[in-house]
Amino acid sequence: MRDNDIKYFKQMLESRREQILKNIMGSSKELDELHQNHDVMDEGDFASVSTDNMINEEILSSQQKELEEIDDALAKIQKGTYGICEMCEEPIGMQRLKVKPFAKYCITCRQIAEKSPA
Repeated sequence: MRDNDIKYFKQMLESRREQILKNIMGSSKELDELHQNHDVMDEGDFASVSTDNMINEEILSSQQKELEEIDDALAKIQKGTYGICEMCEEPIGMQRLKVKPFAKYCITCRQIAEKSPA
């Protein structure tokens, strides 16, 4: 992979990382406000607050996972192993990296990994 490509993906990853951190801070603030809000009037209000809380926690969990994957990809850039499939050790296609810059696997190995039991 060329230096320009590495710079492009590094910038993309860092930009997404920054956005996720802002989202996490905002979601955490919303969750804190929901927990502090004791103005739940009836069962409908309670159900609504509980649903909002579950949705926010799921989004927060998903964003935390993506943040970890981005940090892993940035570490690979530092080590010089970015864009290499963790399974077959072949280069990951540029189109795949453009869609998912923190991809760990090439398309073929991703399909194998998804079929394997966790």
